[in-house]
Amino acid sequence: MPRMALPYDICIRGAGIVGRTLALLLARDRLRIALVPGPIPQDEPPDVRAYALNGASRSLLEGLRAWPQAEHATPVLRMQVQGDPGAAVQFDAHEQGAEALAWIVDVPALEQRLADAVHYQPQIETVDAPVNAPLTIVCEGKASRTREEFAVAYDVTPYPQHALATRLRCSEAHGQVARQWFLDDGILALLPLGGPQGHEVAVVWSVGPAQAAELSALPEPEFALRLQAASQGAVGTVALSAPRAVWPLQKAQAQRWCGPWPGAQPSPGAARSWVLAGDAAHTVHPLAGQGLNLGLGDAAALARALHGRDYWRSVADLRVLRAYERERKAAVWPMLLATDGLQQLFGRSDEALVQLRRWGMAGFDRSGPLKQWIARQAMGTSA
Repeated sequence: MPRMALPYDICIRGAGIVGRTLALLLARDRLRIALVPGPIPQDEPPDVRAYALNGASRSLLEGLRAWPQAEHATPVLRMQVQGDPGAAVQFDAHEQGAEALAWIVDVPALEQRLADAVHYQPQIETVDAPVNAPLTIVCEGKASRTREEFAVAYDVTPYPQHALATRLRCSEAHGQVARQWFLDDGILALLPLGGPQGHEVAVVWSVGPAQAAELSALPEPEFALRLQAASQGAVGTVALSAPRAVWPLQKAQAQRWCGPWPGAQPSPGAARSWVLAGDAAHTVHPLAGQGLNLGLGDAAALARALHGRDYWRSVADLRVLRAYERERKAAVWPMLLATDGLQQLFGRSDEALVQLRRWGMAGFDRSGPLKQWIARQAMGTSA
């Protein structure tokens, strides 16, 4: 029997990281939340993903008591970015006066902390199917069925790349350094795991679809040698410690992020409304590691908008939801442009463009205030 005898205020479709975070934020306002998990795939392989979370995301999750333990959230003290020969950029937490540039968070550990917090929050009820509520929040990810049911256009630009992810055990400690290489045939990132003294890294290798298929089919020792060569031996000899996962990459954004319930007459005080958050609203290339930070930013902004609404406005009030949509589109758009521009810039091998990239990276690394401003944007410490 459900714990709640009263009707629900909000139904959240999707119980991933963004959906659970939103449920916990909204429950603090004594709103009654129905949380609808998506279907659980049978025989799902271990989750090898790791996210780079910035200071704003960490503060948000700590406020919900959902931040993972230290061994599952490794601080990044430096980031080294290698471009064309002779071109490199380095970011340093000490230069920014920060504790860390980011934290590399183990996805299963974070999901478990959020699941535990939801379990002990009496305002949240996990249900098997969507329920009627004044507001439905769609957090189902980029392949959202609800968004399709509501006929919301989702403008997708596929990239000629797939992401290949796995994890490695390394002979040398990672030293709390995140490393990234813009290579002729793709983009490789090694992200530190296992705490400050760890010898494990998460791999995200963005390559063409054919190369992704080839790499994922290689025997483990041969794949490890290819990775070791591509990473220039930066963490010593390496061996796989997890399966390999592959998925296509894209840039996407929904044209509408909120609206009245289908069939209802649009009005500021609509009886039922819907709103998008997270990957259901937007996706970006992973090269900047900002995807989940943007999704958690959605969660914080939507919770803030609903918390600050006039007392006489419903949670379904479209004026409130449209203010959230405007705020987040303005925040997400620059990251969409930046990641897309970098992908396009490093996806070409024209000699003139190579020279321009080398000059640009060298100049950026010496730019002082500009470099510091970009770093603080990524760290979530500047508006």
